Amino acid sequence: MAAIEVNKISKKYGTVSALNEVSFSVKKGEIFGLIGPDGAGKTTLFRILTTLLSPDAGKAAVNGLDVVKDYAAIRRIVGYMPGHFSLYQDLSVRENLEFFATVFGTTIEANYSDIKDIYSQLEPFNNRRAGNLSGGMKQKLALCCALVHKPSVLFLDEPTTGVDAVSRKEFWNMLYRIRSGGVTILVSTPYMDEASLCDRIALIHEGAIFDTGTPAQIISQYPYGLLSVKGKPVYELLKFVRKCDGVINCFSFGAESHAAIDTTKTNAEKLSEDIMAGGFRGCTVKTISPGVEDCFLRFSIEKHDGKG
Repeated sequence: MAAIEVNKISKKYGTVSALNEVSFSVKKGEIFGLIGPDGAGKTTLFRILTTLLSPDAGKAAVNGLDVVKDYAAIRRIVGYMPGHFSLYQDLSVRENLEFFATVFGTTIEANYSDIKDIYSQLEPFNNRRAGNLSGGMKQKLALCCALVHKPSVLFLDEPTTGVDAVSRKEFWNMLYRIRSGGVTILVSTPYMDEASLCDRIALIHEGAIFDTGTPAQIISQYPYGLLSVKGKPVYELLKFVRKCDGVINCFSFGAESHAAIDTTKTNAEKLSEDIMAGGFRGCTVKTISPGVEDCFLRFSIEKHDGKG
């Protein structure tokens, strides 16, 4: 039995479709990532799986329990960390944790071994108000509160949004330790680089799942050649490359652009020559391997064009 089963879940807000027949499953003891931009439907799906919303259609289960019929039982076995800091700002670190432990009929001491690695970093600030903590410390406190009752399934909705790179890395190290204890983790994120940190992922956009698999499996299905293009002026170069023969699409990736190409029509050398002929100087073009973000952009374009 899978830890999480989602079967054709749909949800609308008025005329807006937030989820459209979403289906996937999560194995017990794995970190499963729901990868997509803001507005993709991630939070709506999390609220359904944690029994805070009812779906309009479809079914979902957590540890074999139906999210509609067995909502009370599910709430006792899951931990939920919302996308925004939702703890009590005026309560201290210790008071917040004691409150959540009491809600679930337990104590900090009873489950200290399960939160020790995280809580030990917070204990020096036990009397500090939660609202006065740094972003990374708020994140740790929220995770402790989600774990204090020994959940078997943990839902983390964009947990690293707004925190620095060091805190993000530390947070993922904590998730690996939690997973090693047998906890199933469903985590959503808009950061494509975090996809590679998950055991498996699902790409979601505009309420629909594009693809599901390990990051390596999804990347291996990328059907085009991929080139990195660097040069200035960046935006003018991007627009020019999009019009070059053999270029399927081209998107900005920070200081460079990634051009998906038909390898029967162009390559790094030919595109470099085309760019030179277009009047651009000092540009570099090289072949690169695709990442999850390249795959996501490919899927979103094909859906927009009606090919997906």
